[in-house]
Amino acid sequence: MKANLKYFLFLIILTPLTTGAILFYSQKIGQEIDSIAFERPVLRRTAEDGPPPASLMFFEDVRKEFFLSGKDFLEVHLDKMKIKIYKSGLLAKEVPILAKGDPDGWGGSAIGLYKIMSGNKVSFSNVADVYMPYALHYYGKYYIHGKPYYYGGEKLQSFFSGGCLQLNDKDAKLIYDLSELNLPVLVIDKERDYYDYSREKISQFPELSAKSYLIADLDSGYILAEKNPQEQFSIASLTKLMTAIVVAENVSLERTISIREEMLDAYGSTKGLEPGSRFRVVELFYPLLIESSNDAAEVLSYFLGKEKTIRLMNEKAPAILMNKTKFTDPSGYDPANISTAQDLFYLARYLLNNRSPILEITRGKRVTSFGSVSFDIEELWNKNVFIEDPTLVGAKTGFIKSSKLTALFIFRFTDENNQSRNIAIILLGSDNNKNDTHLIYKWLQDNFFGQQYVLQ
Repeated sequence: MKANLKYFLFLIILTPLTTGAILFYSQKIGQEIDSIAFERPVLRRTAEDGPPPASLMFFEDVRKEFFLSGKDFLEVHLDKMKIKIYKSGLLAKEVPILAKGDPDGWGGSAIGLYKIMSGNKVSFSNVADVYMPYALHYYGKYYIHGKPYYYGGEKLQSFFSGGCLQLNDKDAKLIYDLSELNLPVLVIDKERDYYDYSREKISQFPELSAKSYLIADLDSGYILAEKNPQEQFSIASLTKLMTAIVVAENVSLERTISIREEMLDAYGSTKGLEPGSRFRVVELFYPLLIESSNDAAEVLSYFLGKEKTIRLMNEKAPAILMNKTKFTDPSGYDPANISTAQDLFYLARYLLNNRSPILEITRGKRVTSFGSVSFDIEELWNKNVFIEDPTLVGAKTGFIKSSKLTALFIFRFTDENNQSRNIAIILLGSDNNKNDTHLIYKWLQDNFFGQQYVLQ
């Protein structure tokens, strides 16, 4: 009886201690997840300024949601050169990446949210003519695999891959064995920074003609100004940016196509695009992105088939956080091609960090084209305004009657500390996108970057 009484008293004392310990460690784990996954910037603003604008969602926020929901997923972090696989939200394995795609060239690795589509102990790359051990296919031309080798067994040595993610064979096998079909693959390029945009006083934002706009920092996601950023509008030729992305990520840029009469039924015409002529994929990007050629968009869709191209465009959009975007043709001539200013911010960020040659072409610049370019670039009419301005990183404009003027601009500003900031200006439903952009540019200079020069 005495022994039972002692045991009962022991349980009374132990229970609150154990409960407290569990709560302590649960809170600590939650705090650690918060510190790893997401940290809100602390901005110094005055009461006059009101509450700070929100920062836009980035892929590390998706990762946090996966942690908290206890998901199985595979995280690829290109900046940290790490692959991590999680089971029920807990880390199961972490391995280093040996090689990734060159982010400044056509071979940059594709970021976004994808899934394991297939897995093979050995796959063959038709592009590089090599075998890839323990290959996990997650999107387009992109795989996670071990050290690639030629037919005779010689290993391929390269600092950059063609876009795939290369591991050593032992780690590739571990990731292969832990993965399964449809496992989410979250590929992160780099995480947001926390640049401080707080100022003692910010002047009133100018009146614009655009029905919707978003001005935001592409590196931090900080919103500087917005109007109807999540309202859907027709986007016209901004569609062509996604056409270029999807074709570049699913077709070898060196492939050629013969132009047939039925490929040239789109509105408008393009000098040089004539039945019987042949072009490589990359050559067609020049009239597509400089002159905004509808014919070039249609021809490019024939590499994969028009229906498949549009399907891939609609699959790519949510993969890069464009959740309110829908494509119905490759050119943007159909008013049913719709998006939001916020979604187009994510498109701009993707282009900046992962497909920069597309932005170069929009400025009329020649990029790696795997041979000569049949089109005279200087003769193409560049419809993307401000192409002579030294702060312009890339641009695309569009117009159809139902959409009015649309625009996506990326400018690189420099602050008083000589720090560069990449700013996206998205305009939808504008009566005068050039004037709207001038007003925005001056407002940004006056309040954040100083009066450096007049936008050209």
